[in-house]
Amino acid sequence: MTDKLSVDDDLIRRLADLLEETGLSEIEISEGTQHLRVARPGPAAAPVAAAAAMPVAVAAEPAAVETPLDATHPGAVVSPMVGTVFLAPEPGAPPFISEGGTVAEGDTLFIIEAMKTMNPVRAPRGGTVSKILVQNETPVEFGDVLAIVG
Repeated sequence: MTDKLSVDDDLIRRLADLLEETGLSEIEISEGTQHLRVARPGPAAAPVAAAAAMPVAVAAEPAAVETPLDATHPGAVVSPMVGTVFLAPEPGAPPFISEGGTVAEGDTLFIIEAMKTMNPVRAPRGGTVSKILVQNETPVEFGDVLAIVG
């Protein structure tokens, strides 16, 4: 075998940064006959995973689509149902919560409308709202992360 594999180190570094930024465990891309997979180190990580672990100082470009945080995050507030999420009690009213604001356990954070019924989503614990991951009047699925309360 005389063909030497051509590796684009900058591409691997950018993909490794994207792994860190999004929390994904692996990224795989293909172009023509070329195929590249970058994965986090783990029990069955590919040899390319070592490149993902290297510290990199490349400026990250903003992601086109923000990846939602995992529902196992300790401060995750997840949707208990499928429906449409509302950030305020009625049109024109101030939102229930804002990033940086504090909430107490049991406070209403959102309303999810499902089958013409308005269902409050309450804070599972008190803390500071560090991230709101949904927009007003958007559809949500069961288990979607709506906000992070830390």
